[in-house]
Amino acid sequence: MAVVDNGSFTRAGERIGRTQSTVSLQIKKLEENLKRPLFERGSRELQVTSDGETLLGYARHLLQLADEARARLMEPDIEGTIRLGTTEDFATVYLPDILARFAQAHPRVILDVNCNFSFNLLEGFAKGEYDLVLIKREPQASTGGVPVWRDVLVWVCSPQFVIDPNLPLALALAPSPDVYRKRALHSLREAGRDWRIVYTSVSSEGLQAAVRAGLAVTVLSKDMMPPGLKIVGAEHHLPVLPDTEIALYRAPGRLARAVELLAEHITHSLQLRPKSDSEKLHPKLR
Repeated sequence: MAVVDNGSFTRAGERIGRTQSTVSLQIKKLEENLKRPLFERGSRELQVTSDGETLLGYARHLLQLADEARARLMEPDIEGTIRLGTTEDFATVYLPDILARFAQAHPRVILDVNCNFSFNLLEGFAKGEYDLVLIKREPQASTGGVPVWRDVLVWVCSPQFVIDPNLPLALALAPSPDVYRKRALHSLREAGRDWRIVYTSVSSEGLQAAVRAGLAVTVLSKDMMPPGLKIVGAEHHLPVLPDTEIALYRAPGRLARAVELLAEHITHSLQLRPKSDSEKLHPKLR
């Protein structure tokens, strides 16, 4: 799983604390035990075989079950209240299942979850209002926090929406200082494309509703795009949007065990999730 998700034997070794040669040997032994190849040999890029893809699905499931079993058996009496801040779209798409598994393993822990803009979450975090926050930020733009998600951004609109390259692009965006807004406007300015903001909402659901109604184009995470919308890009003279990232911040000082466990659970759960096509890397084997 580490080899596939990190795109190379070398980076997999760095991720799990092993040398590249040790990782290669372990993969070779695994293939010998299974009597079938897991990676294509002779290719300049790292390619997984169909058997490798099958095994990968089982591997993710096995590791997830192992985590849940360990949490249930080794620390069943953990209790306390965890104050978690997160962005609305992330809380809607990915966190429910992650938090449900944590709550099942630790039924005596109370989760106090608040959704807000990243800027407001960081302000509250600095004031001691949260134990953990998941925020969107520029990749490696600030110190602190652990990157847990690479956020691939795309332009999105209703299938019925018509984009006229000769007219200013109608936009539906969150208010400043939202990072998606910053990405959108900066990219359009760099491309010399005229624009106008026709709809502003603090809610991602509100923005999506405006886009579904055919009012404008917006920016969303490719991995968190809801059904019923379509991705648009170069064919409509729209610039490529640089990625952002989602990072997990923990309160400084000695954390309660419940908070530490949730931070580890969120990080590990996101690492175990299947990679989307937009995230898969195929670097040369080293």
